[in-house]
Amino acid sequence: MARRDARIFDAESRCDPDFPWLDAEDRFVFPDPDEVPGTVVAVGGNLSPGMLVSAYTQGIFPWFNEDDPLYWQSPDPRFVILPETFHVPCRLERELRKNRFQIRVDTAFSRVIGHCAAVSRPGQCGTWITDDMIEAYEGLHREGLAHSVEAWSDGELAGGLYGVSLGRVFFGESMFTRASDAAKIAFVTFARHFFTRMGGGMIDSQVYTDNMARFGGSNISRSAYLRKLSSLVPEGPLARGLWRPDLLSP
Repeated sequence: MARRDARIFDAESRCDPDFPWLDAEDRFVFPDPDEVPGTVVAVGGNLSPGMLVSAYTQGIFPWFNEDDPLYWQSPDPRFVILPETFHVPCRLERELRKNRFQIRVDTAFSRVIGHCAAVSRPGQCGTWITDDMIEAYEGLHREGLAHSVEAWSDGELAGGLYGVSLGRVFFGESMFTRASDAAKIAFVTFARHFFTRMGGGMIDSQVYTDNMARFGGSNISRSAYLRKLSSLVPEGPLARGLWRPDLLSP
């Protein structure tokens, strides 16, 4: 496993053509987020699989607007859902019992991330899910490290979410819905399975949202997050592979 030393990149473009491409097994050591003022840990580099995996395992993720360079960020506080805090609102529990959707995984990753990129969000001009990001996470999906959870109705994709799974942590990236409650039901179905059957220890939602707060999300300090992350994501090779489409079936 190749390792490269930490540094703050000096890159004007989003992806530096002179920065080495890292395979999923390679690792880059970023600056310690707790020793960097603010939330931006580094700038530049590229979105190769090894860079993405290295970032997530060190509590960092890429987050930038369309006209920005490549920012690697680590917010403080961090917004997470833990097994002991996860809960389902009563109204949504009733919707779950109606079985309106078939929940599948990893059957339409590109469509899910494409729909997430197209979502218009209040107070946001454009999207942070740029073409570069789509290409990068599709690559991570092919490596068996990024996954989609989908809600289907009558053969149509009604909603879903995608994220990265490393060790016992699921790093949620984005969700979309085209039918009432579709994305929420996909998320709840996945979260229950993740915590109870997959040994999941944390769902990382990165920053506060009302949507995730209703499921038990809460802020913890970045230092506490980094300690928990290190206990849940092992060093060395990570489990990889696409999930079975029927993984979440009863």
